Amino acid sequence: MADLTTVPRLNSLATAVPDNVLRQEDVVKAAGEILGPGFADFARLAPVYRNAQIDQRHSCMPIDWFRTPHEFAERNALFIRFAVDLLVEAAELAIGQAGLTPYDIDGVVAVSTSGIATPSLDALVIDRMRLRPDVQRLPIFGLGCAGGVIGLARAAQLAKAEPDKRYLFLVVELCSLNFLHGDHSASNIVATALFGDGAAAGVVSCQGDGPVLKAWGEHTWPHSLDVMGWDVRAEGLKVIFSRDIPTLTRRELRPVVDRFLKRHDLATTDIDRFVCHPGGAKVLDALEQALDLGDGALAASRTILRNFGNMSAATVLFVLESLLRDKPDETGRYLMTTFGPGFTAGLLLLERE
Repeated sequence: MADLTTVPRLNSLATAVPDNVLRQEDVVKAAGEILGPGFADFARLAPVYRNAQIDQRHSCMPIDWFRTPHEFAERNALFIRFAVDLLVEAAELAIGQAGLTPYDIDGVVAVSTSGIATPSLDALVIDRMRLRPDVQRLPIFGLGCAGGVIGLARAAQLAKAEPDKRYLFLVVELCSLNFLHGDHSASNIVATALFGDGAAAGVVSCQGDGPVLKAWGEHTWPHSLDVMGWDVRAEGLKVIFSRDIPTLTRRELRPVVDRFLKRHDLATTDIDRFVCHPGGAKVLDALEQALDLGDGALAASRTILRNFGNMSAATVLFVLESLLRDKPDETGRYLMTTFGPGFTAGLLLLERE
């Protein structure tokens, strides 16, 4: 039996979103007015808004703000401002849920890929919240959508290594700010149909209560660097994602999951819930097929996608938070999955006792 004093737990989890709500019907209308006149193929691509199966998303800025171009420096300044605001909001909730005070936090793990901040976001949150000056810092950049799972795994590793310490895990992605006004590419159109803004925070430690963070793993496919990421341009960060992601998911994920679970003497039939990052409706369909899941198995992921869109790394934590909140007495094994630039799959096994 494992020594419970070295078993990392998710003591709490909270989420936060900006105030502006973008309804999908308003987004498609605005996109048509902004991008349509200079893009002959816009009408052909417009069904992507309906096929995304998203009703609404949250955004740092109101929809009219996107009607005029904004330089990268302006958008990145907004990223820093809103990222810190949302992280502090989520962090205060998470710390309170865990029955702690900011003074009790020993380390901060901060994940984000949708903007640039130096000093990094963890330092800005430490300063805003007046955390102790000896708090340890781990900023993580570049994991994209995989950051929610892999970042949580890093926090768990730190807690397991130092079981007397409590770590504040932070994730924020403000994808909407990376809309490129003059970009008529298909990827920019798809991004406007999918991406929203959100943040999550949790307390991870080997103390107190909460789901056990049992095991974690990753798989990076060779020769896959062009599948997902950012193209850094003068006007800002331009999203890169391959149209083959659903096919790759359907074809390549199952062996990775099976090997990961086998290392822990488990199989997919031993998993009670799959907590999957909803990268898009087609990705969720591919996940269901790859993992042989029945209808409704990813209902929580689909609900988050419909109400919040794809918030990159934060999204899978919204899914997990909804399950922990809506099913407080449920027990069993959860498997968290997500993909990010690399091309990398992140996996985390969580147990509710």
